[in-house]
Amino acid sequence: MTSTLPRRRIVVATCDPVTDRMAGPAIRAWHMAEALSAEHEVRLVSIAEVDRPAPLDGAFSVDHVGAEDLVALERWMDVLVFQGGLLRIHPYLAESDKVIVADIYDPFHLENLEQTRGRPEAERHEVIEHLTGVLNDQLRRGDFFLAASPRQRDFWMGSLAALGRVNPSTYEQDPTMSGLVDLVPFGLPASPPVKRRPVLRGVVPGIGPDDVVLLWAGGVYNWFDPLTLVRAVDRLRVDEPTLRLFFLGLQHPNPDIPAMSMATELRTLSDELGLTGVHVFFNEGWVPYDERADYLLEADVGVSTHLDHVETAYSFRTRILDYIWASLPIVTTQGDAFAELVEARSLGATAAAGDVDGLTVALRSLVAGPARRAACRAQVAAVAPDLAWDVALAPLLRFCRAPRRADDLVRACADVAPNATHPATAAAGMPQPGGWRAALRQVRSKLPR
Repeated sequence: MTSTLPRRRIVVATCDPVTDRMAGPAIRAWHMAEALSAEHEVRLVSIAEVDRPAPLDGAFSVDHVGAEDLVALERWMDVLVFQGGLLRIHPYLAESDKVIVADIYDPFHLENLEQTRGRPEAERHEVIEHLTGVLNDQLRRGDFFLAASPRQRDFWMGSLAALGRVNPSTYEQDPTMSGLVDLVPFGLPASPPVKRRPVLRGVVPGIGPDDVVLLWAGGVYNWFDPLTLVRAVDRLRVDEPTLRLFFLGLQHPNPDIPAMSMATELRTLSDELGLTGVHVFFNEGWVPYDERADYLLEADVGVSTHLDHVETAYSFRTRILDYIWASLPIVTTQGDAFAELVEARSLGATAAAGDVDGLTVALRSLVAGPARRAACRAQVAAVAPDLAWDVALAPLLRFCRAPRRADDLVRACADVAPNATHPATAAAGMPQPGGWRAALRQVRSKLPR
């Protein structure tokens, strides 16, 4: 039966490179474009870099765009779904009367509290103030927001309330406020992973066919704690000589992301303990997104350990979803949403942050227990269907079938005099007199013909 719903023109925009070696934001944008293209005309764009081709079936286009392209896309689109600092880089988009969906699954201002540690105090304050402003640009202008977990949604609701977006207009539009902020976590591919070639056992020198492999499936960032993990491996290697720990990526694929001091500390500690190349192994680059299944399917346990700080509470560890996709038992640090899931559904084992003894016990229960690993695999496989992309993205799909402007922003626009500055723009420090059409005319006049 043919759908009678109108096909919308939707732009999905990311500030991350869309390449074969995509990180979380670009992966998320790709799957959003893929899901939305089943019902709408979709263009996936990156303001950073694109070298990943569009799907062969032409379901959606993929392009690298600049300022002039975005002006044309603003005229074309009905809905913009975006992440990151797009509105700060191209502030005239905030003046558009089109529907804007802000994907705020990544609280990057909290990440940078840890990432900027060690820099001069004034510089740290400047960075956090800037990033908070970038997020506030989104919170002031978005018509609909996407959060990754219930805890994260509560955090963003508080931020929106502080900015006046929780008000009688948005309340009357939807008293539950899910019409303003809804849950759209990361998802899993619908198809199970398929192994194409050997990548670890018998390929990486030092990793044999019968070794027990722990996989760290992602980057090493300053808000993680691989050091406690390496110390636990150092303790276990005496009784478990076949134990191997493999770090899948040290260098982030986005060149704008600086090198992390934690990655340097990790290498130094592994070298000092005599583990490098014997029990601990590093992939210096970044595994292409479509090849990650080969590594996941050769591992025995997926690991993720982090520090005890505010970022942890509101994070969403996307690498753990890959463990679930591959039915891997999971060992992780307590304190975030996924640790609660691991404990509640018996998907593996957890330990307190920074607790070498506790982490050693957690790892031993799976490394030395093949029956326990098998039981955990079965539990993980049972959880996976609930986390598929089509399930995760359902609120976004539902919204885009009947997209709407947030009522408080519509009312604010109606109250603005013809030559007055839009209140959302003024609050974000971006005065552009004459409303959104005048702003676009101003931008177009400065672009090359």
